[in-house]
Amino acid sequence: MKTALWLYLFLFIAFFDLHAQYPILTPFAISLGAAPTFIGWMMGIYSLTHLPGNLMAGPKVDKHGSRRYIMFSLTAAGLILIIQSYIHTPWELLFLRAISGYVLAFLSPACLAMLAQLSDHPVTQGKYMSGHGVVHTLASVLSPAAGAFIVASFGFSETFSSLGIILVITGLMAYFTLPKKASAPQAQLSDGHTTPAPLSAAQTRLPFNWRYLLLPFVLACAQGILFYEIPLRNNGSASMMSTGLLFSIISLGALCTLSLLFLNKYSPMVRLLCGIILMSLSFYALATTPEAIIGIILFILGTAKGIIFPALASLFIRIGGARLGKTFALQSIATSIGSFAGPVLAGQLPDHISPFFIAFLILMTGLLFVPIQRLSPTPPLSASGPYHS
Repeated sequence: MKTALWLYLFLFIAFFDLHAQYPILTPFAISLGAAPTFIGWMMGIYSLTHLPGNLMAGPKVDKHGSRRYIMFSLTAAGLILIIQSYIHTPWELLFLRAISGYVLAFLSPACLAMLAQLSDHPVTQGKYMSGHGVVHTLASVLSPAAGAFIVASFGFSETFSSLGIILVITGLMAYFTLPKKASAPQAQLSDGHTTPAPLSAAQTRLPFNWRYLLLPFVLACAQGILFYEIPLRNNGSASMMSTGLLFSIISLGALCTLSLLFLNKYSPMVRLLCGIILMSLSFYALATTPEAIIGIILFILGTAKGIIFPALASLFIRIGGARLGKTFALQSIATSIGSFAGPVLAGQLPDHISPFFIAFLILMTGLLFVPIQRLSPTPPLSASGPYHS
C-alpha cells in the first residue's frame, strides 16, 4: 500500500503538469503564428511519437520493472518543458512535442503495470485502477484552470519552466521511493489453483483478441477531437480561462463516478459498454444542442469517463494475464494512434460538419466490433475463496 501511495503522489504531480497544458497549448501555438491545421498536427504528433516508445516499453517493463522507466519519463518530460519555455517558432514547438510524446510513452505502461503487480486479486486490482483514475481526475480537475490562470498571470515562458522543474523534481523523488522491481502477478485467467495453459504461437504475438484494442482507439480519437475543438471556440486570455474551467467540469464529472468504488464489483465489459454509450450520447448532444448548456453536457461526458477508464484497465488486466507490460503497451499504442487521428481529423473537417458528431459516429462504430461474447461476465466475490474470472 505504501508503494501505491507514493505512486499516486507522483502520478498526481505528473498528471497535474500535463493537464495544465491542455488549455494553453493551442493559444501558445497561435501566439507563435501557427495556423489551425498546423495546430491539429502539433497536437497529433505528440500521440504519433508515442508509438515507438510504446513498442519499446512493453517488453522492457516486463523484463526490468517499471521504476526506471517512470523516472526516465518524468525527468525527460520536465527537461523538455523547460526548453519549451524558450522557443519562438511553431516548428520548434512541433519538434519538442514530438520528443515529449516519445519519452512519455513509457509512463503509462510502467505505472499501470506497477499498480497491477501490487496485488494478484482482481477486485483489489480494480480498486487500484480506480485509485489511479481518482488521482488522474483530481489532477485534471485542478490543473486546466490552474494552468490557464498561471499563464494569464505570468505568461507562457514562466508557466512551462515551472511545470518542467516540478516534473524533474518528481522524477528524482521516484528514484528514492519506488521499489526496484515488483513481482509479476499470476495470470488472471487462472482460477488461483491451476496452472495456466501454455500460450499458443498466436498468443505469443498478441495475448488477446486484437479487436479489444478498438476500445482505447475510439475513446482516444473522440477525446482528441474534444481537446482540439474546445480551445478553438474563442481566442484570448478569457478563452483560456473558460477552456480551463470546461476541462475541469469534465474532470469533476469523472470524479463523481470514480468515487463509486462499488462499481468495481461489476463486469468490466458491462461498465465499458454503458460508459461508451453515455459518452457517445454526450458527443451527440454537443453537436446538436446550444452552447449555453455545454457545461452540463461536459459534466455528463466526464461521468462516462469515470466509468470507462477503470473498467478498461481492469479488462486489459484480465485478458492480458501475467504479460502486463506488453498488454498495457499495446493499449497505449492504440490510444496513441487514436489521439493522433482525432485532432488531425478534426482539423481537416469542413466548417459545416461538427467534429463532435464525427466523434459520436466513431464511438458507436467502435462498439460494433467489440468481441463482447468472448469475455465471460465477472462473477461475485466469494467470502471463502479467491475471485474467479
